[in-house]
Amino acid sequence: MLLQLSAAELGRLVVARPGSDRLPLTERLIHEHVRTKGRTAEQGDIASWDNSIPVVVRALLDCGLDEVEVQVEVDLPHTNSAVDLVLCGRRPGTGTDSYLAVELKQVRHATVDPRCPIAVDLGFGDGKNKLHPVRQIQRYCEYMIRYLPHLREDEDRLMGVALLHNARDADVEALFELPESDHGFLYTLDDLERFRRVLTSRFTAASGKQAAHALEHARRDPLLKVTDVARQRSVKGGGLTLLDEQYVAFDRITRHLEKAAPATAFDVGLFQDADTAPGHVPEPGPKRVYILRGGPGSGKSAVALELQRSLGLKGREAVLASGSHAYTETLRNIMLGTARQGQASSKRAAANKLYRYFNSFTDSPPDSVDVLICDEAHRLRRSSTHRWMPKELRDDDRPQATELIRAARVPIFLLDDHQSIRPDEVGTADYLKELAEEMGFSVEVTDLEGTFRAGGSKRYQGWVQQLLGLRTSDPVAWRPDGRMTLTVADSPEQMERFIKERALEGATARITAGFCWSWSDPEEGHLVDDVRIEDWSRPWNVKPSHSVPDAPRSDYWSTDPRGIDQIGCVYTAQTFEYDWNGVIIGPDLLFRDGKFRVERAASRDPGFRGEVDDSVVDRCVRNAYHVLLTRGVIGTVVYATDPRTHNELRRLIPGAIGMQHYDGAQPRLTAEGPQLPPDYRRRRR
Repeated sequence: MLLQLSAAELGRLVVARPGSDRLPLTERLIHEHVRTKGRTAEQGDIASWDNSIPVVVRALLDCGLDEVEVQVEVDLPHTNSAVDLVLCGRRPGTGTDSYLAVELKQVRHATVDPRCPIAVDLGFGDGKNKLHPVRQIQRYCEYMIRYLPHLREDEDRLMGVALLHNARDADVEALFELPESDHGFLYTLDDLERFRRVLTSRFTAASGKQAAHALEHARRDPLLKVTDVARQRSVKGGGLTLLDEQYVAFDRITRHLEKAAPATAFDVGLFQDADTAPGHVPEPGPKRVYILRGGPGSGKSAVALELQRSLGLKGREAVLASGSHAYTETLRNIMLGTARQGQASSKRAAANKLYRYFNSFTDSPPDSVDVLICDEAHRLRRSSTHRWMPKELRDDDRPQATELIRAARVPIFLLDDHQSIRPDEVGTADYLKELAEEMGFSVEVTDLEGTFRAGGSKRYQGWVQQLLGLRTSDPVAWRPDGRMTLTVADSPEQMERFIKERALEGATARITAGFCWSWSDPEEGHLVDDVRIEDWSRPWNVKPSHSVPDAPRSDYWSTDPRGIDQIGCVYTAQTFEYDWNGVIIGPDLLFRDGKFRVERAASRDPGFRGEVDDSVVDRCVRNAYHVLLTRGVIGTVVYATDPRTHNELRRLIPGAIGMQHYDGAQPRLTAEGPQLPPDYRRRRR
């Protein structure tokens, strides 16, 4: 949140000063934006502060609601999205806490995409459709209620509106066709009197400070992780609340399925009109390939699981495929866990059918799968040929992606251009788009720009890419943004203690490392301590082909609590997330001359053996650390084995781990600022 003041206090700040181009309120918000976010506000935000907020403030004052508290740019929990305004006060009649979320739009004209009623052109001139303002505020309200128990105590506690204060009804007429609700009403310049009536129905003249304080300091439910969404997808409301471009993409795809996909054996209403004659199969339209591209934590897997969940609730099955063994087996195991007595065999068969691997479609007939959702599509291989494949199916020249596109009536790919980690992984948006168009199909590429990881810190994602040389700009010092905790450990022992203490507090926590140590088979039923750094050593997670007592299978390392006792590699960590993330940067990545360079000889990844070009190894190593550094939901702790690299991390990252005493209790490790406490410095060896 950038600012919180009463309507009366804001009223004094929305009066223009002689000779100033901006309102005093705008100047203050520009300053607060730089202070809290560490970057200059965008011109669109500045224009909104200068032109839109005063409309709401004056409406409050006109209604005599001077003491209603106004919160500006209220961050949604765990994500980088924010509500423009949240008004806080007391409810007439009951005196209970009352809140109004307001999404402000300066648009004067708007048109709805004929293919999708929630995708609208708001006249910004960028050629990009945005989420319908009403649906946007509805999703924001739904998201707030999901993660803030204070708002769930009373179903009428929160209301939402979209205010288009510059637009006339006639110029945005198409927007009114979307159904409104208590969490999303639409008001224009012609409706300002109605908007004032909303204010007086929601608030009394009493002070709203208590309500604002209750909301700001309300307990936040933990972020739903991918595995949580998978477990809850059969429950009403059990999916993730999709926001902004996530929801636009989800709705576009489901709408296309409703209109274009032909009915098959699973025809239960979603693809077939109620009055369609039994057995009638409509002519399929031209195949359309969907590509959803987004960074770590942008909700790709959530969209994939939500698509599958939505189809499942309508009695229709969609296959979810992946190149990740851990991801696929985890989803299968979750589904198997729902089996009742005597159903295990049938449930296992259903799980194996619903969750498959990319290389299992080599002999699938064309259009034999209604909807094929390809998650983690950056892990697509050049071909599906492998050493166990029958000779008659081998074809090293046929791209794996063409098999998937051919097999599905509606193919959907979700990927991150910076997460391919093996030399033969080729999945990028450009690669898939070119391949699909060569096959004669239309392609839609959607960028998922939000983030539900790293505390919703987009700055952290950009910083990691700069650090690893995945952007054109050089590494820069990390500037804390209040969302993501980033800190440096001075030893692996210190990192381990910190991570395990977070787990004892109830958080999920893991340590991963670059692939710079051998990975031994178990010896006499015990894991070998392969990851050795001076006097400290720990085992890798269990190999996929082995099982060891008291340690989880490799597929479940990220989700089984026992995984905290092993060091995870990129192949077991990819796709998953955990609250606290420890990352050991090995000698395969060295910081020299102001940037990281890859030291191929230090890698023990078997995929780099043989005639693999150095540029491919360079890409894979950087992408692997990009994966490892972006698993954390709350915070990340880093340590580098190379002293020069570690010193550079210490220079770039102000956060440290230090020893603190709490009320006379035993000292514990905590993430803190750049300076180590004197008591801790004396304890260092």
